[in-house]
Amino acid sequence: MLDFATAGSTCFLLQTEQEDDMPDSVYKVIELIGTSGDSWEKAAANAVGQAAKSLRDLRIAEVVKLDVQLDEKGNVEAYRAKLNVSFKFEGS
Repeated sequence: MLDFATAGSTCFLLQTEQEDDMPDSVYKVIELIGTSGDSWEKAAANAVGQAAKSLRDLRIAEVVKLDVQLDEKGNVEAYRAKLNVSFKFEGS
């Protein structure tokens, strides 16, 4: 299981000859909430999997919030993951 509280990331910019040859692109970002009865990881995967059915060129899925849905007794009923998902925009 991933530990989202301590997970970090490092970005590296690699200079290549191909950078100047890349066309300009525009990406749209949408917010999705995935759910799962098992885990936050599965909740996030469910959201991305559903988005992939109707969107092309998915690029990044960023988990922005994790929470749980509780039943009337306070037991965990479902794990929820809110994601920002980006995909290449092919507007008119």
